[in-house]
Amino acid sequence: MEISVQMYSVREALATDFPGTVARLVELGLTHAEPYHLLEYRDELVRAREQFPIDFPSAHQSFLGEVDFPEVLEAAQAVGVKYLIDPFWNPEDWTDAGKVRALAETLNRRATAAAEAGIRVGYHNHHFELASQLEGRSALELFADELDPQVILEIDTYWAAVGGADLPTLLGTLGERVQLVHLKDGDLSEDPAAQLPLGSGKMPLAQTLDASAQVAYGVIEFDDFAGDMFEGIADSIAHLRTAV
Repeated sequence: MEISVQMYSVREALATDFPGTVARLVELGLTHAEPYHLLEYRDELVRAREQFPIDFPSAHQSFLGEVDFPEVLEAAQAVGVKYLIDPFWNPEDWTDAGKVRALAETLNRRATAAAEAGIRVGYHNHHFELASQLEGRSALELFADELDPQVILEIDTYWAAVGGADLPTLLGTLGERVQLVHLKDGDLSEDPAAQLPLGSGKMPLAQTLDASAQVAYGVIEFDDFAGDMFEGIADSIAHLRTAV
């Protein structure tokens, strides 16, 4: 597993100094990062790849709704993205099996277009896709069963645990479809501000990492953090390097 970081974690720093923030991530020893709002930051990301020893193998960008998908794919290619991830879909739709299947169909269509550009598409969960139970399993598992083999999943392990999932079981069930995991820690509440550096909360990290052995990238993320964000990322990197 290669270590990456979700750039949403440092969104406040990016807003004031994009290249300086990327430089700080590189100083922490990171060679991979996962952008968010790919379209918005396309040009800055292209320049960052040229200026720093860092790449962006995965990225978050909403594309399952009304969007100029060729424009999204162009941005992904320009930035060097291999895995294009939609980060969120309406929580209410995950309580309806028909809507879950329809969403899978949409993602499958996007996958066909993306494949022509050499890109694999996928979806990133929160807690509600796991908390919702449909036809004897979680809505996320129902969704996964409807997906084309070329579609991947990025499992946010923290939010999956908050949603009630047993992570080793979930990751085993989803298998090789999971190419990316988000790694975070905290008190396992729905409060993002309660998140903590890896190894200092209630997450079953050792079991999660064992079950993620086949994953290409483990992406450190803080939705929020009460301390210094760069120190939190550094502490998480240090923990991962001893654990992976």
